[in-house]
Amino acid sequence: MAESFSPVSPTARGLAEAIALQARVRPDAVALRFEGEVLSYSALHTRVRQAAAIAWHGWGVRPGDRVAWLGGNHPGQLVLLFALAEIGAMLLPLNFRLAPAEWDAMVADVGAAHVVHDAEWADAARALAVRNGMAAHAVRELEQAAPVEQDVPRHGDVTSPVLLVYTSGTTGGPKAAVHTQGNLLAGMRIAAQVQGMHPGDRILTVLPMFHVGGLCIQTLPALGAGAEVILHPRFDAARTLADIRALRPTLTLQVPPTMKALAEHVDWAGTDLSCLRAVWAGSSLLPRALVEAFHACGVPVCNVYGATETGPFSIALPPARAFDHVDGCGWPAPEVEVMLDGADASSGEVWVRAPNVVQRYWPDIPACDAQGWFRTGDLARRHDDGSYAIVGRIKDLIISGGENIHPAEIENALAEHPAVAECAAFGLPDAQWGEVVAVAVVRNPGAQADEAVLAAYLAQRIARYKLPRRWVWMDALPKTALGKVQRKLLHDTVPRSP
Repeated sequence: MAESFSPVSPTARGLAEAIALQARVRPDAVALRFEGEVLSYSALHTRVRQAAAIAWHGWGVRPGDRVAWLGGNHPGQLVLLFALAEIGAMLLPLNFRLAPAEWDAMVADVGAAHVVHDAEWADAARALAVRNGMAAHAVRELEQAAPVEQDVPRHGDVTSPVLLVYTSGTTGGPKAAVHTQGNLLAGMRIAAQVQGMHPGDRILTVLPMFHVGGLCIQTLPALGAGAEVILHPRFDAARTLADIRALRPTLTLQVPPTMKALAEHVDWAGTDLSCLRAVWAGSSLLPRALVEAFHACGVPVCNVYGATETGPFSIALPPARAFDHVDGCGWPAPEVEVMLDGADASSGEVWVRAPNVVQRYWPDIPACDAQGWFRTGDLARRHDDGSYAIVGRIKDLIISGGENIHPAEIENALAEHPAVAECAAFGLPDAQWGEVVAVAVVRNPGAQADEAVLAAYLAQRIARYKLPRRWVWMDALPKTALGKVQRKLLHDTVPRSP
């Protein structure tokens, strides 16, 4: 058990003070690099003040208002977040991979009155604004001169909601998790401590900041620690490797699809990764082959477990233990309590309680129980050394003939076969057994292994009752933006009979 739950003091300053503090103590240090532009902490703080003045005096944003962002990763998204924190308003980052109808549902759900956009998404943002009676603003408006000497009343504090992030909806409809400034500050503190962040660090951010992974695991903690953030508009393997060679970042966050793209890129072998003291990976389950590709270069891969609702920094694998805990996600982070709800103390559903855990969904739907525990829906095992390994989702559990089968047991074994690029196990209804195991497989290019070959391979590694009865061959697995397999889509789309 980690140290006891302790909420952030309500007398602490708000989120924007994190940038103001760095601007005071290291004004000339680099805060952000983006598309050739370099922003010092002093310049970033000035932009935050300008943006707050523009939003308050020009747009009429008031405490409690919601402002959407539609675009790729951009310094303006971060500036907007800190500016809204000053006002006491909220940012709604929109996933640009979603359909316009899904954006419409989200902005209508929270009642967003404004949308800020980058150049690439200008047309889509304007159309969104017209459909929903919103005001659309180009991000460059936040970079224009503003009357920063005019007073902007500070309404935001640690109790104020500041960030609305929709859950992925892998098992149901998406809901907006309401993150307060205190939640984000606690997450920044926790994540920076575990990752050992300091002002000399360079953090390479390539994952989308419309998710808490790209925003909260490294980017916000780095700014809170006075480190430098190298920000890419979106992930590109060639550019990521080029910046590792040229800018020598010390930390980066990846997910399995981006790890795979990097390891398979033509420039991988020629890229010196020694500048990276760790690659952190935001994924409950990491394919061993991808982890070992980085380990072979001497770079520890540190898994971090969490959810949109948990900040998401909850359980983390430190670099010193990464090489001997390849299949685990580590230990509870400082200030985070973890409990397993199951038949025995060593396995069950993960419950989390911590100061970075949200307390509600929009508008006022409780996210935790009366004692502050958030039930993740994930199943885990706790090892004798206190570390955890995620084995799957409760709703993904396959019950065949009365036996519980975790998809990860099948996937981890099958992924070791050289012909298998990716795989996902799931249950299908069966009159005799209740459910039978099905597995979707993506073969590596040129691989000829068929069902008989892979079934024989599995038969040597897992119990007979766990063996798949149905095999589905796919070009790619359906996934969320963070690389999580959408098993519900597999379950719903695969025919029930061979």
